[in-house]
Amino acid sequence: MPVWWGKEIAISRRLASVAVVLALGALTAACFQPVYGDHTLAAGDSVRDKFAAIEVANIPAGKGAPEARLAVALRNKLMFDFDNGASAAAPLYRLQVTGLNSGIQTVIVDVASGRPDTQVSAVNANFTLTEIATGKVVLSSSTFGRASFDIPGSAQRFAQQRAWLNAEDRAMEMVADNIKNRLASFFVAAT
Repeated sequence: MPVWWGKEIAISRRLASVAVVLALGALTAACFQPVYGDHTLAAGDSVRDKFAAIEVANIPAGKGAPEARLAVALRNKLMFDFDNGASAAAPLYRLQVTGLNSGIQTVIVDVASGRPDTQVSAVNANFTLTEIATGKVVLSSSTFGRASFDIPGSAQRFAQQRAWLNAEDRAMEMVADNIKNRLASFFVAAT
């Protein structure tokens, strides 16, 4: 058997396996639906409609506290994610975020200087979703976000501060995404 026959057989086997994968993908394509799309739920609304009916309450934080900056940023991100920043016309639910706190954890310490090289910014939050009409809490949960940052050196304290704030912002965005995903899960599966 010539050498080129072996290559042809290998290519035909690869093409056959790709065809099988594509055929299976086509068969299962109708089983999957986007969570945040316009697909209606059992109650007749879509997840996007449910998100648009959520009023995000002000997040309590002490004036001048480090969490005040995060509270405003988290509320703005949630409002934008739910309805592109527009306020709910007739809100059915109220989302209240409480217990928002942040901190720093040291991960790697330079053995020569004893200074931290890498740290992790941690943001934690509790949230409740309340039906406005009945005042009943339908969902209560907590979430967290973690983001690491490197410290550029002991002489660059402003760069260190900026790296910490950027990591804190990334952790806050994780918290917002976790809340959004948890609410989507609640609206789709009521769990």
